[in-house]
Amino acid sequence: PAACVYGDTLYLYTSVDNEEGEGYQKTIWQLYTTTDMVNWTDCGTVASLADFSWAGDNGAWAPHVVPRDGKWYMYAPIQLRGIGVLVGQSPCGPWRDPLQRALINHDIRDIDPTVFIDDDGQAYMYWGNPNLYYVKLNENMISYSGGIVKIGKLKTYQEGPWFYKRNGHYYLAFASTCCPEGIGYAMSGSPTGPWDVKGYIMRPTERTRGNHPGIIDYKGKTYVFGQNN
Repeated sequence: PAACVYGDTLYLYTSVDNEEGEGYQKTIWQLYTTTDMVNWTDCGTVASLADFSWAGDNGAWAPHVVPRDGKWYMYAPIQLRGIGVLVGQSPCGPWRDPLQRALINHDIRDIDPTVFIDDDGQAYMYWGNPNLYYVKLNENMISYSGGIVKIGKLKTYQEGPWFYKRNGHYYLAFASTCCPEGIGYAMSGSPTGPWDVKGYIMRPTERTRGNHPGIIDYKGKTYVFGQNN
């Protein structure tokens, strides 16, 4: 569940399992919106694997969506094929695939992207299982400068990083300590680390398998999203 605040509205993007057959059957991404965290609007399918000419017929994993300069960018991990990016004119699309290929495709575990634009305008994307990686995104948000930087395996880190900043501190929340997974977090004084694992936001339980955190500030409160597979 990737939350994004824009204006008065919180947008929540999710992957979807159609629950047919064994394992995961994921082909679409869903959008929900709210203005009060109580009443939600189901906006239906917002994007799908069909938006990528190079995608297969399964594997639409956990996305992340960020707005910048009047455009919306959806970073979509596709199982075994890398992380693609779609560009839209609104939070609901319509979307186009400007690269016609993956933005990141160096390992079959290129999943779970989290994108953050810092106060100085520099954007970062972290991702990975079980190793953590990042790149510095360019201002166009569909390319990056320098190489892929490998952070490696942080203590208790499993997958699903989420980049968050508060009061000058940088945070990475993540699915922690498989399996089952809880939500752990690390802190740093820099957007590129080093990262110091601090502990848990939520310890692993049988109700939190396959977790993936999302943290957002909205109307004076901070919310932590999670999921259970």
